[in-house]
Amino acid sequence: MNKQQIGFIGGGNMAGSLIGGLVSNGYPADKITVADLDADKLAYLSETFGVNTTLDSLVLAEKVDVLVLAVKPQHMQTVAEVISSAVQQKQPVLVSIAAGIRVDALERWLGSGLALVRCMPNTPALVKTGATGLYANAQVTESQKDQVESLLRAVGVTVWVATEQELDAVTALSGSGPAYFFLMMEALEAAAVDAGLDQKTAQLLTQETALGAAKMALASSESAAVLRQRVTSPGGTTERALAVMGERGLKDIYHAAVLAARDRSIELSDELGAS
Repeated sequence: MNKQQIGFIGGGNMAGSLIGGLVSNGYPADKITVADLDADKLAYLSETFGVNTTLDSLVLAEKVDVLVLAVKPQHMQTVAEVISSAVQQKQPVLVSIAAGIRVDALERWLGSGLALVRCMPNTPALVKTGATGLYANAQVTESQKDQVESLLRAVGVTVWVATEQELDAVTALSGSGPAYFFLMMEALEAAAVDAGLDQKTAQLLTQETALGAAKMALASSESAAVLRQRVTSPGGTTERALAVMGERGLKDIYHAAVLAARDRSIELSDELGAS
């Protein structure tokens, strides 16, 4: 990112994760500034990563080249209206990681003509294995897209989507997805205990199996369906288990759940951007 000045408005977990990823990848801490009203958060970020801090979002917006809006969605309008004059003058690339806040709402609150990128990261970004969907408005240049991608790649993989509507599907899949896998792990652990294992053993085997399956999928060029078929011996235990899942409609449950999450994402965006 050519060591540009990067600012974060909001010093919560996701901002901290991004800052930690940048610093651990060699980005100069003195080129990063965080604004937040919580002095304790600022003290932690300064002590942990050596970054600059301020209580004044407007001062921050006046000096940075890349500005990450990492506030809660319900606070975005207030923050955006406070910094609107500064970003109109400075013209940074603005990166919103606030779920559900569409570009048209940001443009209404910040003013038109700004380079805006919406991001949908997920919580595994906290351990640098995140998956982030990104959408850029027409004002974002290819160079700015590279800058934003470098920022988000500090905590995982990134995928650009062509339309903003696709972010609702990203939200339903990777944004909410960790909870789907946690629920599956929870169910597997409970079943393993019923099958005779102690809780600690069931938990460890479940976690390592989930990690191993994910690593195999990432390392392979084959689809998940092909990988599943390869580990399913005819007449064996895996085939029997998968048959039960099929009979009970597991795929249909996942399909309905993801579409329901997408629809709720659309509803929330309508609500959050109404004013």
